[in-house]
Amino acid sequence: MICVRKSNERGYANHGWLDTYHTFSFGNYYDPEQMGFRHLRVINEDKIAPGKGFGTHPHNDMEILTWVISGAIAHKDSTGGGSVLRPNMIQQMTAGSGIEHSEFNPSDSESTHLLQIWITPEKTGLTPSYSEMQFDPVEWNGQFKLLASPTGRSKSIKIMQDVELSVVELESEESISYTINRGRHVWIQVTKGEILVNEIVLETGDGVAISNERELTFTAPELSQILLFDMN
Repeated sequence: MICVRKSNERGYANHGWLDTYHTFSFGNYYDPEQMGFRHLRVINEDKIAPGKGFGTHPHNDMEILTWVISGAIAHKDSTGGGSVLRPNMIQQMTAGSGIEHSEFNPSDSESTHLLQIWITPEKTGLTPSYSEMQFDPVEWNGQFKLLASPTGRSKSIKIMQDVELSVVELESEESISYTINRGRHVWIQVTKGEILVNEIVLETGDGVAISNERELTFTAPELSQILLFDMN
C-alpha cells in the first residue's frame, strides 16, 4: 500500500521570518488524519529569514533530527552542544527527560532551508544528548547512504528508535531499487527534484507512506534527492 502526501496538502504557516510546511499535525495545524506515520511524528520544512530563528525553548521525549537543504543553522542547547549546521551534515538531539535549545540563521543575507524531523523514542526519560555528523555527498550519488540508525552502523549517527534514515541523489534518468524487509514500513520525503516511485510521480515536498510492499523502484526525470525512513 502506497499513500501519497502531496506537498500542497500539507499544513502551512507564514510568520514573516519563518515560512513553514507541516507534513503532520503541528502547532496550530491539526488534522486528525495526519498525526504521523509509525515512529515519525513531525516533518517540518522550514525556510528561515537571514538573522532570524527560534529562541530558547524546551522539548522532551523526542528524537530530533535536522537536515539542512541550503544555508546554515546555528544551534545551542542545554547539554552544551553547539554548532553551525550546513548541507551534508545531520544533527541529532535526544530530548529525553528535558532539553532546551535555540536555532537561528547566522547569515545576514541568505535564507536557511531545512527539514526538522521528530521521531518518538524507544522509551521515555532518556538522558538528553546532542550529536552531529558530516558526510561527503559523493556517498549518496546514485546509491543509498545511511545517515541515522539505532546502532550507528555504517558510520551513521545513532538515534534511540528502530528507524534507519537514508539519503540518495539521482541524476536525470537514473534509477535505483530498494527492498523492504518483511514487517518493515517506509516513508519517502522528496527534498529536491521529481521522482517516480513504482511509477507514482512525486515532486519536491511530497511524502509517501509505504506498507505491505517489498520492492521499490525509484527513477529520476531530473536531478533529485530523497530521504528514506525504514522502520518497524
